Amino acid sequence: MCFCSNHPIRMSEFVIDLLLAIAIFVMRFFFFSIVVGFFFSFLIFGNFRVEIRSFLFLSSVDRAAGSVMLGSITMFRRRQSHNHEENDSLQRGAKVSELRAALGPLSGRSLQYCTDACLMRYLEARNWNVDKAKKMLEETLKWRATYKPEEIRWHEVAHEGETGKVSRADFHDRLGRTVLIMRPGMQNTTSAENNIRHLVYLIENSILNLREGQEQMSWLIDFTGWSLNTNVPVKTARDIINILQNHYPERLAICILYNPPRIFVAFWKVVKYFLDPKTFQKVKFVYPKNKESLEVMKSLFDVENLPGEFGGKATLKYDHEEFSRMMAEDDVKTASYWGLDSKPCHVTNGYSGAETMPLAPPAS
Repeated sequence: MCFCSNHPIRMSEFVIDLLLAIAIFVMRFFFFSIVVGFFFSFLIFGNFRVEIRSFLFLSSVDRAAGSVMLGSITMFRRRQSHNHEENDSLQRGAKVSELRAALGPLSGRSLQYCTDACLMRYLEARNWNVDKAKKMLEETLKWRATYKPEEIRWHEVAHEGETGKVSRADFHDRLGRTVLIMRPGMQNTTSAENNIRHLVYLIENSILNLREGQEQMSWLIDFTGWSLNTNVPVKTARDIINILQNHYPERLAICILYNPPRIFVAFWKVVKYFLDPKTFQKVKFVYPKNKESLEVMKSLFDVENLPGEFGGKATLKYDHEEFSRMMAEDDVKTASYWGLDSKPCHVTNGYSGAETMPLAPPAS
């Protein structure tokens, strides 16, 4: 997502700053990941390769016996894997309980926010270190108590969305994840604070609309119409990165960069060496009329729901008034979910006026 600027030089400053930020963030894990990755690759695949090589040299008589033995080993490993998954699940449950006990008594919105799934995301973000996860979660609770993201209403940020620069899609991906569509080339305002509130509002809205059992969302960033004049100031970028990284951990499942400038690909080829594979796999570069790109989109989305501009068969045209009606309805759900007094709004041309409406059922 990008914000307006009359200084193209800031683009290079942003790229450099972002690269440094990423480098600093991941260097702490880089060498450890290499050592551990090499060790486990050898542990898991090393002996298997030896078995295969030995198997190829067995005589026709011994090969049958070797096949039975190899099958037994495979079944044993599968059982080990199953047992490991069960033990891992128990250990994670114990970590969640430990973190909840460490947090102490919670009440109100903090109690409602700290579900088991929430605690698990913070533990995952801190490599299951309870102390670090506790510190991170406590910082989030402080931020939410001050920023109050659940109290932001569409009519407060509607003007930011007039061009559809960020919107929630009316379809999910194949795994039932909410899809946020971002169009940096449609940037229409210059207020950093309002842009951030608009993004936070839509992230909260996307979470509200996640299907049951799903904790993550997908981002589809369309670079059509993007130019060096539509870029984010460094300070704003830092604020956004801080909010996303510290207060919405493990919420982003995948980020698709659709038709980005080629310079982004070159930049990514450098950055990827500083990222762990899990993070690297979250970012996909997709280009129109590219067979590999089309396969990526088909693997993630149902082409019947995917808009034609992204290689699907559906039609997508952002209607600000219609989208505003949908957001106003979701505001009622949000108020009901958080137990807030709600004064739903009647939307006209994307803006609102007070009008009483019945409350919708709480979001699941």
